[in-house]
Amino acid sequence: MKKKVLVRGPVLSQTGYGVQARFALRSLRHYEDSRFDIYIIPVGWGRSNWISDDTEERRWIDERIRETGIYASQGGQFDISLQITIPQEWEQMAPINIGYTAGVETTRVSPLWLEKCNMMDRIIAISNHTKWGFENSSYTGTNPNTNMPVELKLETPIDVVSYPTRTYEPADLSIDFEYDFNYLVVAQWGPRKNLENTIRWFIEENYDQEVGLVIKTFSMKNCIMDKNYTTGRLANILNEYRDGDRKCKIYLLHGDMTNEEMTGLYRHPKIKALISLTHGEGFGLPIFEAAYNELPIITTDWGGQVDFLYAPDKGRKKKAMFSKVKYNIAPIQKEVIWENVLIEGSQWCYPDGGSFKMRLREVRNNYRKYKSMAKKLYKHVCVEFAPEKQYELFANSICGPDFIEMESWLSELENSEQVFE
Repeated sequence: MKKKVLVRGPVLSQTGYGVQARFALRSLRHYEDSRFDIYIIPVGWGRSNWISDDTEERRWIDERIRETGIYASQGGQFDISLQITIPQEWEQMAPINIGYTAGVETTRVSPLWLEKCNMMDRIIAISNHTKWGFENSSYTGTNPNTNMPVELKLETPIDVVSYPTRTYEPADLSIDFEYDFNYLVVAQWGPRKNLENTIRWFIEENYDQEVGLVIKTFSMKNCIMDKNYTTGRLANILNEYRDGDRKCKIYLLHGDMTNEEMTGLYRHPKIKALISLTHGEGFGLPIFEAAYNELPIITTDWGGQVDFLYAPDKGRKKKAMFSKVKYNIAPIQKEVIWENVLIEGSQWCYPDGGSFKMRLREVRNNYRKYKSMAKKLYKHVCVEFAPEKQYELFANSICGPDFIEMESWLSELENSEQVFE
């Protein structure tokens, strides 16, 4: 019997959680004829824009939202709720409740998150790093009724299901590059992405070099005010290097781009490598997109990106298929503390500037080596993260063999009770 699944999440948001929500919908829809009836409650995420494309998928989402409103107004019930957001937003909405999250990019989660997790029947994490953050967290206290010590830790089963690769025709981009060798950064301008250090260290290393850095970014959302604000932030950094004859070039691409445009960016013949000096990633979607577009990558091996940046080499055990930047683990900055999300005392990754500069030189001077790595990683990712494979993993986490076995057992129990009566 098909299950009625209520999906609550930012299904129309142009954010990482929006991408996550739409992947969840595609996974369920892949089995719509046999396993799931899908209902949707859309929610926002942050200050992001909503997708406005007139596509078959968007029309289907709109129709499911409309049908959900009708079904709920008639008192319709759901078998499973799938809630796609951070855990403090989770609640019990159906007999079976599942949380799907990118977690937090630090070393531990808050007590509130653990309490919310333990209300759920299952959690799906976007990466092993996300899973580790939950499993690495525990708190001790005293039961006020018994005065006995108690421990708060994760009790709910947690699966890991990552994004699948996707294929788009690359759009032609009219970027007037001065040089043939350019690096790319794709990141929101904020503390976690470490963009200001990335720009400064790039200029310091390449001040007199004929090389460029493309920054695809935004601060809050895709609008003129945000573009002016972001342009001003970049200008403040570049003004620090006004003296002398700086050769390296900085290019700003602000706001949203289509999937086809992003593919055109990753595959542009003059863009040679992706840079990510993030403090932490739940998954690292731009890094993943670079990997399945055969673009060499410079980053650390701390965070969700570790799941896909290693690949077998000549039949041997997995090897790093990227240029690895050294880092330290230290407490998060005070200014980024966010109640119940980025909590005081948690830690994340601080990439080393000297190591990054060395990797920039190394990739440029030994480009054939790193392009060969990128090709190997591309082949590995396209197999291990193929859509069909990820859809099946996700669908089984929602209603897999263990749920089916439990239902069968309950059904047999009910039948035996009826016979006994």
